[in-house]
Amino acid sequence: MELTAMKEQLTQLERELHAYGHAMGCLSFDAATVAPSGSSEARGLTLSFLSEKHYAALVNPQVRELLDGLWSRRDELDAATLRRTQLLREDLDELTRIPVEEYAAYARITNESSERWRAAKATGDYAVFEPLLAQVLDYSRRFAGYRDATRPAYDVMLDSYEKGMDSATLDALFSMLRSHLTPLLASHSPSEPPAFLSACCPVESQRALSAYLMQVLGLDGSRCALAETEHPFTQGFSKYDVRITTHYYENAFLSSMYSVIHEGGHALYEQGIADEYQYTALADGASMGMHESQSRFYENLVGRSAGFLRFLAPTLRKLFPEALDGVSDDALLRAANRVEPSLVRTEADEVTYPLHIMVRYDLEKQLVAGTLSTKDLPEAWNALYKEYLGVDVPNHTVGVLQDMHWSEGMFGYFPTYALGSAYASQFMHAMRRDLDVDALLARGELAPITQWLGSHVHRYGKLYPPAVLLERATGEAFQPRYYVEHLQAVLKGC
Repeated sequence: MELTAMKEQLTQLERELHAYGHAMGCLSFDAATVAPSGSSEARGLTLSFLSEKHYAALVNPQVRELLDGLWSRRDELDAATLRRTQLLREDLDELTRIPVEEYAAYARITNESSERWRAAKATGDYAVFEPLLAQVLDYSRRFAGYRDATRPAYDVMLDSYEKGMDSATLDALFSMLRSHLTPLLASHSPSEPPAFLSACCPVESQRALSAYLMQVLGLDGSRCALAETEHPFTQGFSKYDVRITTHYYENAFLSSMYSVIHEGGHALYEQGIADEYQYTALADGASMGMHESQSRFYENLVGRSAGFLRFLAPTLRKLFPEALDGVSDDALLRAANRVEPSLVRTEADEVTYPLHIMVRYDLEKQLVAGTLSTKDLPEAWNALYKEYLGVDVPNHTVGVLQDMHWSEGMFGYFPTYALGSAYASQFMHAMRRDLDVDALLARGELAPITQWLGSHVHRYGKLYPPAVLLERATGEAFQPRYYVEHLQAVLKGC
């Protein structure tokens, strides 16, 4: 077959896979936002059907022949086509090992599990969720074994989200963070939280703030929508259709403010991927750690900076006049960067945040290894929160049920939040060589910052593995010391 015809077939294959993924993604997004609670069973049947179609579109002799044929002629391929072929061959190799009936069943189970998690979190009743979690965990273990039986199952799961990552690397990273943060936190005495942090801020005013933040971030409203859900997340179908979500609490306006900035970082990454990569295997972030680097960059390095908060302060006072009456810029800055061990990961300060990730990392390793059962998970969770953060967990809603990830089988995802935070600090260090970042933040001019990230990170999508992309963008291999230095500065300044 002519190489041109093979490339055309590759493009057609990618568009078909994208179409099924788009359809399943829309159903999942609806489930978390607007779908009625009784729709789970019908949606599960549809997801199962689409999963089988998606599986069959990739796992068949014709696709194997096409991808192997392209790979045999890899010296004739441009870099993008070569990488697309490589990624799809890896997906095909892994998916081929999973029986199609189990692949379809898994879509039904995770749909039901997510629904049960939402119900359980609302009531704090872990027992409602536990049987489904056990099933999801069992499938996840089996799938890891199918993918690579020669490696520990948890390392296979980690690799799904961060190519090349393993427990040994993460153990070293978390050990380093713990050794630097523990003595600093031990000598830190948190101040009393200011009253304005829990003052009543009407949801309608918070929605107006969200719209303003999306504008300041530079998100194209014709290609990015904001919805409300129990647990904030981002879903990108292409650069032309990105959905972000948030959750509003009347007595915690900073919660939705920072979730919008965080998810907005994800959306900017999706919208910044090159046009020519859309609907191909390259139209996604380089890894979940790299994706989280963008959300954590905007949430913390932009959103909690002195310059940006002083820029934002007049708008906050206008939207929340009663809550912020008499509150100075300095008081707002201290409140946004206040360090104190807490219960909920998504509300945690930057310095204690890695400890929340370490709890989940330690528990995931035990769950996957079979040394911890899902029935005993809440007790283990509460014990680690006491050990790592010194807090008592009053109920499962703010404890083991607070995150949605495990309900969707995302074991191995949580460490990418810590990796992403470390990557973000390294990007900021490199960016400062080219831009007067502080001056831009003080003026609320984020376009040059986003353009730097766009040209160094966003536009490439999955063209490069994360380690290669990081080194190309910053001139250095992974250097977690920049993250440690940033956290030390935050703690010193709070």
